[in-house]
Amino acid sequence: MIDEPSFGIDEIAGLAELPRRTVRYYIQAGLVDPPEGAGRGARYGRRHVEQLLQIRKWQLAGLSLERIAEIMRRPDADAPLPPAPRRPGTVEVWSHLVVADGVELVIEPGRARLSPEQVRALFRAVARIHAGIRGERAASPASTQHRAGDGAEKEN
Repeated sequence: MIDEPSFGIDEIAGLAELPRRTVRYYIQAGLVDPPEGAGRGARYGRRHVEQLLQIRKWQLAGLSLERIAEIMRRPDADAPLPPAPRRPGTVEVWSHLVVADGVELVIEPGRARLSPEQVRALFRAVARIHAGIRGERAASPASTQHRAGDGAEKEN
């Protein structure tokens, strides 16, 4: 059996490119597992390095430590990131698509897990359905334009 490498606080902080104080804070906050042992004899393993690198990755992506803690507590922490829970004060960017006068489609692509191409396909499908219900011919994709600034699509 191969022994897992173990590191002191200076070594693990260097591997993760973080100050020692930050590593200690993450442990205190429950973001990183406690080390084996205590004080100067505390030892950290590969799992600790992985946890610190995950935290750095999510921080560079702009996530708060609170959100990172939620992600790291999940059993499938390596799975795609689910949308953040909505809370008071949450800032979201929504696409507002005008299908026809009085018919609008409002969507937050990230929460809906749709790519820009999928959002456009959804819009075209809704426009076709609306036109079919009204007995009209649906507008072609070329006859719609995206208005910059407000995220709205409008028929010409």
